[in-house]
Parts: sequence; C-alpha cells; structure tokens
Amino acid sequence: MKTFRLPQILAEIIDFTADYRIPKLPLYLFLGMCLNIVVAPVVYAATGESFSHVQAWSLGLLGLVTLGLSTYLFFVMFVPEKF
Repeated sequence: MKTFRLPQILAEIIDFTADYRIPKLPLYLFLGMCLNIVVAPVVYAATGESFSHVQAWSLGLLGLVTLGLSTYLFFVMFVPEKF
C-alpha cells in the first residue's frame, strides 16, 4: 500500500490543474452578462422606459463590448511589446 504525504498530494493536484485550462470565452460571456445586470437597468431608467427590456439589455451589452474593445485597442497601441 502506497502512502501519500501532504506535499506529494499537493504536487499531484498542482500538476493536474496545470494541464487543465479553463475555456475563456464562456467565462467572458458570463462576466459580460453579470456586468450587464448592472448596466441594463441604468439604461432602462435613463431612457424613461421608452425602450423595452430587451433593447436596454442590448444597449448595455453593446456599451460593454465597446468599452472592452476600446480598452484593448488602447493597450495594443501603447504597449505593443506585450502583444
């Protein structure tokens, strides 16, 4: 019977998790939707309820995508050696 010590078990866990990669697109979509939960009601309230909930969610998501793209392009322009 093989006995494991705690450092060996931790080393095995670290080796296992180092090979496992979390897919980033679902994570980004999830974070975008979580941020949109905050942004969409603000858009809906600012328009005086002239937009539907779907339109407010769409505008909020469009704003988040635009903000993310502009931030990414800013860093690509001013710190190009990282990319």
